[in-house]
Amino acid sequence: MFKKDLTASAKTKVKSSIARAIRTKVLETYPLLTPHIDALIPKKSQLDAIKLPDRVTLYVLCDASTNNKTVPLFWQHMDDPLIPHLRVVHMYPQCFRSLGIDRGAIRFVLSGAALMTPGMTSKGGKLPSGKTGDEEVQEGDVVVITAEGKSEACMVGMLEVGSEEMKRTKKGVAVSQGHYLGDGLWKMQLD
Repeated sequence: MFKKDLTASAKTKVKSSIARAIRTKVLETYPLLTPHIDALIPKKSQLDAIKLPDRVTLYVLCDASTNNKTVPLFWQHMDDPLIPHLRVVHMYPQCFRSLGIDRGAIRFVLSGAALMTPGMTSKGGKLPSGKTGDEEVQEGDVVVITAEGKSEACMVGMLEVGSEEMKRTKKGVAVSQGHYLGDGLWKMQLD
């Protein structure tokens, strides 16, 4: 989604009522962030929005809690769910649902290609088992993608197909629009 380099447009302040709604939506979507929400989005902080191409909005925090540096938090395409920036995923990796890809798929993901189902259904991939505590993921769920043999997440995006269908068909696009390491959103200069 962010293959090209991005330049930040002007920041616009987010009204406090909308900031509270964003905070609530983040907790609804990612309940495991609850113990960290005050560190991530302090209650009295000022959220800013930056408009990006293709009707994407990036929500950032820039105040004394971040030493006046602009920190990217979440991005949203139109009315899609709020998707965390990879920097947030790297700070709190245990708070997000994750799927794994094999060693061969990583180079395609990092070059901006759509994430295909075979990268997750092969021997090195990781899909939920369906057992207690490891529920299946559904179409439209936001997931973090980790690579076999790597410790940090390499991509975050919205699934186009659920894990049960991935296991059944073993083909097709799993995530077509996402944010990956080294893309325009990752390299964007915010300050």
